[in-house]
Amino acid sequence: MRGDSTIRRSLWRWRRNPLRRREDVLEAWILLIVWFVIAVAAPAAGVLASHAAAHSAAERRVERHSATATLVSDASSNPLATGTTGGRVDATVRWTASDGTRHSGKIPVDEGMKAGSRVTVWTDSRNQPTAAPPSAAQAGVDAAFMGAASSFAVVAVASAGYYGARVVLNRRRRAAWAHEWEDVSSQWGRTAN
Repeated sequence: MRGDSTIRRSLWRWRRNPLRRREDVLEAWILLIVWFVIAVAAPAAGVLASHAAAHSAAERRVERHSATATLVSDASSNPLATGTTGGRVDATVRWTASDGTRHSGKIPVDEGMKAGSRVTVWTDSRNQPTAAPPSAAQAGVDAAFMGAASSFAVVAVASAGYYGARVVLNRRRRAAWAHEWEDVSSQWGRTAN
């Protein structure tokens, strides 16, 4: 019973009514379009963003390769000498790529490691050190987050657009009401002939 009255109240803008204004019909159409965008575009944006994030993570897993590197010198524990992040310091390492070429570069290693220690280095297609690719589980979480964030962004933009249009329409309604009140009040003092 309660749902039926809610539907009737929301559909009044579509019925013929002497109190209905052009702004009311326009607001009803805008609301219908917003609901359509929320129902169709938000899930589509979420799915597309999720697939894009998963595809990007898969590409990073394919493009990046691990190699065993040797630490060139002791990892300094002086935070002023090298950048530290959570017990890790940047240190120089050397490694041999899968094609047999030798490379060196700086990567973050555990603080206090000694020269000659073995560490894993991740490299890109140009054999430059890079971050490790995300695991399959982490890629799934990232993809789900990106999908949810994209869906939420579409809903937020559509809702903001509706409320912005509603503010403009309400201003137009108030201006029309003020104009009509002026017309009516100017006739109050007149006598009928």
